Amino acid sequence: MSTHNKPTQIVAEPGKQELFITREFDAPRELVFKAHTDANLFKQWMGPRELEMDLRTFEPRNGGRWRYISKDKDGNEYAFHGVFHDVTPAERIIQTFEFEGMPEPGHVILETLRLEELPNNRTRLVGQSVFQSVADRDGMLASGMEGGVNEGYARLDELLAARK
Repeated sequence: MSTHNKPTQIVAEPGKQELFITREFDAPRELVFKAHTDANLFKQWMGPRELEMDLRTFEPRNGGRWRYISKDKDGNEYAFHGVFHDVTPAERIIQTFEFEGMPEPGHVILETLRLEELPNNRTRLVGQSVFQSVADRDGMLASGMEGGVNEGYARLDELLAARK
C-alpha cells in the first residue's frame, strides 16, 4: 500500500441527505475505473475482508443491473442491488444502491462516482451518495459503513498495486 494516498474522507453535514467520499489512489484513472467495472476485479476488493462476496449480477453499462450478497463467517447474508444509470469510461458511474435487509423497500440511494486524473498516474475518486432522507443517511453511517468503505479501499489499493 502506498504512503502517498491521503486517508479516505467521508463528509456528512448535519441535516443533509447526502454524504461525500473522497479517496486518492496510486494508479491511473483507467485502472481504477476498471476495478469498478470488471466483475473479477470488483469482487476482489469490495467490502470488508471478513465477508465473502457472491456477485450475482454485474452489468456495468447504461441501464445494466447489479446485485451481490455478502456472507459472514456465521452464514448471515447481506444482499444489495441497484441499477447503473450512466457508465462513462474512466470518468463517471451513476447508479442506485439498495440494501435488501430493510424492513420495507424504497430506501434507495443515488450514487455518483467521479474519477479525476492526478499527476504521476494517480487518481482521485469522489463519490456522492444522496439518500431518501436524513434518517436514511444517518442510519447508513451508524451501520458501520465507514469501516467497510475504508477496508474496501485498502483492499483496492493492494489490488491496484499488484496490477500496475
